[in-house]
Amino acid sequence: MADDDGLLLAAVVDMAPGAAEAGQRYEDAVLGYLARHGGVLERRTRGTDGTSEVHLIRFRSRAGYESFLTDPDRLALRETLGAAAPTTRVIEVHDLP
Repeated sequence: MADDDGLLLAAVVDMAPGAAEAGQRYEDAVLGYLARHGGVLERRTRGTDGTSEVHLIRFRSRAGYESFLTDPDRLALRETLGAAAPTTRVIEVHDLP
């Protein structure tokens, strides 16, 4: 990928058991923080059972992604949710020609 394409990530989000609604509200909130860090949500999908989501997110730079991870508002919200917070697996991906 060319440097000017930024960083493309696929995030697989699993809601905590019994906390799908709280997890979805958390995702709604934190995805709103992406722009602060040069990130854009390109696509958001939800599993048919509501317990997982897949996000395709692009950041202008790796530094933007790293600053998103340490965003104080994001961290505070995650702490508030405690065990109800979703778990996320992030995969760095690239577009195919």
